[in-house]
Amino acid sequence: MAKSLSQELAAISADNLNPLYFLHGAESYYPNAIAKKIAQLAIPEHEKGFNEFILFGKELTVGAVLNNARRFPMMAEKQLVLVKDAELIQDIGTKDAQNLLTSYANEPLKSTILVLVFGKAMDVRKAFVKAFDKNGVMINAKKLYDNQVPDFIMEICQEKKHKISPKAAQLLFEHIGNNLEAIVKEIEKMLINLPSEAEIDGNAIEKYVGISKDYNVFELQKALTIKDIRKSFQIVNYFAANTKDHPIQPVILILYNFFSKVLLVHGSKSNPGANLASLLKVNPYFVKDYTKASQNYPIGKLMNIISALRNADKHSKGIETGTKVPDDMYKDLINSILY
Repeated sequence: MAKSLSQELAAISADNLNPLYFLHGAESYYPNAIAKKIAQLAIPEHEKGFNEFILFGKELTVGAVLNNARRFPMMAEKQLVLVKDAELIQDIGTKDAQNLLTSYANEPLKSTILVLVFGKAMDVRKAFVKAFDKNGVMINAKKLYDNQVPDFIMEICQEKKHKISPKAAQLLFEHIGNNLEAIVKEIEKMLINLPSEAEIDGNAIEKYVGISKDYNVFELQKALTIKDIRKSFQIVNYFAANTKDHPIQPVILILYNFFSKVLLVHGSKSNPGANLASLLKVNPYFVKDYTKASQNYPIGKLMNIISALRNADKHSKGIETGTKVPDDMYKDLINSILY
């Protein structure tokens, strides 16, 4: 079974470094994290001035990269050549330069650790990419699906010896989105201020990230699930008064995803053995919310809600809005869901 990216990162150690690393993908967190760990481990601190070369693609040609890679280390066993933004190497798009990379990848210098870090996904059909994949370590980091991000948050916190509640992980995701590097920075910022091994909960999120633990889309979803009319309107009134921090479009998307999954719960009732967490692609902790919502919203009402969310999406983009402002859109939407 192939290792996950988190397992690849955890498995890197000073005694198992490869001469070739090709780190790319639509998600930048893991390529950058792996490159950082290699840089920490590859060269002892007292040798870094002689045998560590951190380079930037826009300042280089492929020939210059390989000239560095083919040098022998100075009074040491290994040298590190790490190229950031490798997609900006001046001639990397040319066939001749790619042929040079292919040739080097087929016969890399064993005393050099060459790490190419790309800021995007590269074409894996290219011969030079295949050569790095065959002879070295290839990391292709794809964007996580939204339902995978809360688990990523919990995993990062666990690695840092802190627990985080599923609710707090969901709250952090809804505030930041699926930008993993931004998420990790927020977690690290919180941990600076928390006691060792303290659990991250809604209070910590509110205090150190600046998200209200009471007025957020997660709490709105919860209030709508149990048809708490008072709480639902309290939250949307707060959103409407703070549209800069709470634009309506992300709220519409989250509610659309939620109620679409509630529809799936209705569909699963014909299959009593269905694993709802797997079907809905959510943490098992949240299954009870979808089950409760399915009890409060019959299929016909759900179809009307999804239609209302689609109309709200159009209005939020300036289509058929008339004189509506975000305040009106929020209240109309919640009325359509609750009544």
